[in-house]
Amino acid sequence: MTTLQAEEISRVIDAAAEAVFAVRRPDGVFDYGGDGLTSTLSTVGAVSALHFADPHGSADLIERGVAWLRARQSAGGGWSMIPGEPDEPGPTAVAAATLHLVAPDDAADAVAAGLRWMREFGGLEAIPHPEVTAWCRQFYSFVGWLEIDEMRRFPLELTLLRGPFQRLFDLRAPMVCALGLAQAAHRKQTPLTRLLSKAGTPRALSIIRQVYEHEGSTGGWCEDAWVTGLICGGLARAGLGEDMVAGAVRWFREQANDDGSWNSGPLELTWSMYAAGGLLEAGYATDERLLATREIFLRDQQDRPFTAFGCPPGFWGWSGARGWPASLETGEIMSALARYPGDRHRPALDAGASWLFAQQDTRGSWGLCVRNTKVANSGPCPHMTVQSLDGLLDSGVPASDPRVQKAVTWLQSAQQPDGSYESVWYRMHTAGTSAVLQTLVRAGAGESDAARGARDWLMRAQLADGSWGTGGDEPGTVEETAWAVGALLVAGSGTANAEVRRGVRWLVDARRPDGSWPAAPVNEYVRHVSRYANRALANGLALRALARYRDRAGRD
Repeated sequence: MTTLQAEEISRVIDAAAEAVFAVRRPDGVFDYGGDGLTSTLSTVGAVSALHFADPHGSADLIERGVAWLRARQSAGGGWSMIPGEPDEPGPTAVAAATLHLVAPDDAADAVAAGLRWMREFGGLEAIPHPEVTAWCRQFYSFVGWLEIDEMRRFPLELTLLRGPFQRLFDLRAPMVCALGLAQAAHRKQTPLTRLLSKAGTPRALSIIRQVYEHEGSTGGWCEDAWVTGLICGGLARAGLGEDMVAGAVRWFREQANDDGSWNSGPLELTWSMYAAGGLLEAGYATDERLLATREIFLRDQQDRPFTAFGCPPGFWGWSGARGWPASLETGEIMSALARYPGDRHRPALDAGASWLFAQQDTRGSWGLCVRNTKVANSGPCPHMTVQSLDGLLDSGVPASDPRVQKAVTWLQSAQQPDGSYESVWYRMHTAGTSAVLQTLVRAGAGESDAARGARDWLMRAQLADGSWGTGGDEPGTVEETAWAVGALLVAGSGTANAEVRRGVRWLVDARRPDGSWPAAPVNEYVRHVSRYANRALANGLALRALARYRDRAGRD
């Protein structure tokens, strides 16, 4: 690497850092909320819930929501979670059903086009996610496209088995409870199932209320209109939780956008941890502009248990001081805090480490929030496992710790035959394979067969233009290219390595005029079904990769 190239990388990092700092609010949050929070699913959730909870008082909101949904339908007849992205089956199915529910005459053409798109896709049975199929079937039952008695009965009595119920449904527990309550109110029951449902109803309501009150009884759940819509609609159809239903109706009115849409939940901590993480690794640890962000991390570590999910205190979520727990954010925020100078954050790191160890699965892995969960979409996940491990290693836990090595053993067993790794919350294989490779190196397993297999897979997956995508033929993205470059550098590839150099060159050339990078829909809202883009992730990862390249150049 020549001096001119070194100077070029430094200039790119400096310009990118200023572009990232430009979105920082005075309170320290890196706010990327203006880019893509508006969501088809959230608008569907709000409109359908208001139809059941307050059809006359919220008629204006419903009408505007219908107009927005109709305007965002693609020419092919489908919808995507984020308008403008390729059509997706989940959003298409529920949008068509909701329009038929609330505007069967005025929106008949849109409904017909949506159903035609679903038939061409292969119907609900072709959706590659059983959970999504289940909630699409719920919406189809609302409008008679499926009879409610055709739906599998949800056994409300399961809620009485606290541990098994949490492991079966984890963060879906309040939504499942609300839909189960509605089903019990409308489905034909035998004397036995009626008795069982009656026994489980108080516990199901308690789970919903626990989450509601943990978040401050704001009227919303998870600060997300889709999640709130599922819960509010279920409660309204069941005729239960009247105070929570009224609070949700009020929340929907407060959160409605001027154009008739609603947003998915804000990701203030997620945005901030990725943006700050990239800046910290790029050498900005002493920059005063990052001090307020550290204070947000310290303030928003939760000191109360999240009882509905069986989580002790000490975690972070994706937004706010009362959000839902997540090992992903907990690990990433711990890694960011550990890069700040001084020891002000030491108690937070210790509490976070205690929480992560308490949530580690008996198999050695981590899921999103519930230990030993049975839900595939929330864990166990190789990527979340290494995010947790990175947070622990960065906070000072030695690689020799038996709990760390137990996780390493699990990671080695979780590798795909071709050498790749999966990721629950990011698409396909490049993200997971890159993340696992660098953590295996850090945990002392860099020479293992698993690490060599992951490295070889990444080398094979690079595209002809120097970028990385999913591992297939799809175009490369900033996120996946940065993940791969950063991992290969940690795994020992120097700046003379052809794959690394080509990847770095691609990242440099992919910048926007302001020095930042564009984001791609690599984040999984629902795995394999609904995706969204996150500019904080793209810019944070790109900064990390280029900083590692620059630092390695000083040693080569």
